[in-house]
Amino acid sequence: MLRLQAPLEDRYTAATLDDLNSRIAVAKATLGDRLFILGHHYQRDEVMRWVDARGDSYRLSVLAQQNDQAEFIVFCGVHFMAESADVLTGDHQRVILPDLNAGCSMADMADLDEVEEAWESLAAVTDIERVIPVTYMNSSAALKAFVGRHSGAVCTSTNARAVLEWALGQGPRAGTAASGASGGGKQVLFFPDQHLGRNTGMAMGYGLDDMRIWNPRLERGGLTAAEGHDATIVLWKGHCSVHQRFLPEHIETFRAANPDGIVIAHPECRYETCEQADYVGSTDFIIRTVGEAPPGAVIAVGTEIHLVNRLDHESVDKTVVSLDPLVCPCSTMFRIDAAHLCWVLENLVAGNVVNQIIVDPETAAWAGVALQRMLDIV
Repeated sequence: MLRLQAPLEDRYTAATLDDLNSRIAVAKATLGDRLFILGHHYQRDEVMRWVDARGDSYRLSVLAQQNDQAEFIVFCGVHFMAESADVLTGDHQRVILPDLNAGCSMADMADLDEVEEAWESLAAVTDIERVIPVTYMNSSAALKAFVGRHSGAVCTSTNARAVLEWALGQGPRAGTAASGASGGGKQVLFFPDQHLGRNTGMAMGYGLDDMRIWNPRLERGGLTAAEGHDATIVLWKGHCSVHQRFLPEHIETFRAANPDGIVIAHPECRYETCEQADYVGSTDFIIRTVGEAPPGAVIAVGTEIHLVNRLDHESVDKTVVSLDPLVCPCSTMFRIDAAHLCWVLENLVAGNVVNQIIVDPETAAWAGVALQRMLDIV
């Protein structure tokens, strides 16, 4: 999705990092408690040093909802995260994304028109009242609103299993959402990340035969009427360009060099990769698991390189490496740097709100329903 970020002035692009750091410090001190900076784990270190709280998308969504005092919430993440923060925060608060071009290629793999078409196609072959839509946090506010209108919920990599159990009427969380939907469907339409949906379904005991891929480029998603009717989990054909890079061969190579090494994969990785990993979990899970590993451990992590490098730096008694030696950063997260953060903060000091993310009221209301269901389920 094309977004337009105006080029920064030379006094930002030509400034040294030391100069930018000094200016950020002054601006942040001037704004004081009016400012709350959130940073996703995949951000650059030059940005993370200034955040007031860091976390994965789930933790940051909770923090955004809980903080009702800060006037300005500067979200160092990507567009869909800032949209969720705008939905969850009060009308008196303004959510700001330092670079409007910080999007998410996975989120852009499903749009509202495509999802509505898929919904209509499924309605022609199955009881649509028994289909529960679940969207990953990595999606637009418009898709979260679609889910809210159709009795579904948002999920994150932290709570995907809890939400799918709720949606299919299983486990202790089934029917616990307090905001209008009881789950208990016979089928889930899960978008936009096929890998998170597949890995979560397999962990719940479903087999690959219980799932089907919906390809929005093909008529009826590429499924026969029987496949659309019988599948328990219909997986959107989307993926994370970073996590899809990690392969079983990478694990084999790492273990050949480190027989006692530990492999941790993010659930956005391919099923074949997660199947061979020692542990699979969200970014917060990865951080905890590295922290709990014994001294001297060598750990390969299948996730974004900035988090991997940070874990290696902060784990002085362990070695943490990327599972893929040809590391690839999240190119959209990488757009946010010290220059953009400085530009945003200095404008706020001057009384100018730039790059405010605003979700229209109707979309925000229904997206809020879907997000609140997630929070209620968990």
